[in-house]
Amino acid sequence: MPYLGLIILVLMIAALVDIISSDEVSVRGLPRWGWLLLVVILPLAGSVVWFFAGRPLAGGSAHRPGQAAALGYPEYDQPGRFIPQDPEADAAFLKQVRERAEQQRRMGEVERRRREQGQ
Repeated sequence: MPYLGLIILVLMIAALVDIISSDEVSVRGLPRWGWLLLVVILPLAGSVVWFFAGRPLAGGSAHRPGQAAALGYPEYDQPGRFIPQDPEADAAFLKQVRERAEQQRRMGEVERRRREQGQ
């Protein structure tokens, strides 16, 4: 057991490096600063809990925050938002939805003017 302190130190350093290099939005459980604080205060327990409960899932998407907003679809950047399997088809669907919403808005404006003139 003379190497127990060294093992804990290596585990803590690995956890700290992993926390710092993880994407803020994909960290689970606590905010990243909370995980850092937990690992520094309780090195062994905090590191083990990080690797089992806080680490981003391995099958996470390659989606980066702000990426969808740059493409004109900021609603994709909301946390927990579904990431489409076929971005082209989804973009076409969103364009169609926006066009229909704009058409309905215009029709509502025409109807509102018609009601105002009729009074």
